[in-house]
Amino acid sequence: MGHGIQPADLGFFSTLAGAASLSAAARELGVTLPAVSKRLAQMEARLGVPLVNRSTRRMGLTPEGELYLEHARRILADIDGLGELLGLSKATPQGLLRVNATLGFGRSHVAPLVSRFVRRHPQVQVQLQLSVSPPAPTEDLYDVCVRFGAPPDSRVVARNIGANRRLLCAAPAYLARHGVPRVPHDLAAHNCIGIRQGEEAYGLWRLTPAKGKGRNARPEAVKTRGSLATNDGEIAVNWALDGHGIVMRAEWDVQRHLRSGRLVQVLPQYSTPDADIYAVYPQRHQMSARVRAFVDFLAQAFTQQGEAEPG
Repeated sequence: MGHGIQPADLGFFSTLAGAASLSAAARELGVTLPAVSKRLAQMEARLGVPLVNRSTRRMGLTPEGELYLEHARRILADIDGLGELLGLSKATPQGLLRVNATLGFGRSHVAPLVSRFVRRHPQVQVQLQLSVSPPAPTEDLYDVCVRFGAPPDSRVVARNIGANRRLLCAAPAYLARHGVPRVPHDLAAHNCIGIRQGEEAYGLWRLTPAKGKGRNARPEAVKTRGSLATNDGEIAVNWALDGHGIVMRAEWDVQRHLRSGRLVQVLPQYSTPDADIYAVYPQRHQMSARVRAFVDFLAQAFTQQGEAEPG
């Protein structure tokens, strides 16, 4: 067993498993595809089991590969955490920081903050991965995930780093043609732009009278319909700007259009479920200087941006 498992293979396989293909892994490792294939074959020969299923076009792990990956990442995290603990006296953020965020918000808000963060902390290398939906909190693919809403998992730390509301809005031209909804069920007669993201019920909008928010609040669920749907929030907002219908979107994504008058808030007397911004990370990373520095930086930046926006 000692001959089969080599410490240097742990990081190699962790990187390999996080890539979509052997070619992608080769690019990330900065080596050739034949070199990656050869090293993987040598690992499998030493272990005596296949780690990667090569029968599909997209690389997948065998059950043995999944087990190897789980333990490899745990060992690497423990080594990294030990280094952090031993270096706490210096508390200088350094090393690799893997960050995940959703596509639209990550592109428009997180990426610019990453740029500012690495200028302040040049010893930190950030890998920013954008995805349609946040990964499962327990997958341990990232050090920090920036997402809307706290995950229902006590095994991770979820820190609220920014307030956020979802708003209904539409272009003035659309409302001039089709009328302004007065109550939630009026939405059933409107063209509502759908966004398919995460595990939320598609097309089901829940609204609560703002004055009744609290124990007496009675949310109304409206099943909406429309001729346009997408999994990209930015596209949905652009369709609303073009006058195609009503969209429900995070305040962070539409506030500039509301200020300019290109969009108008619909049913402002009703509120939607909160969607605050959270930084989610494994509990063992609480002592990581780079994770703490990055999360603190995000929280400060979002607070300052929120205070700068008119409420």
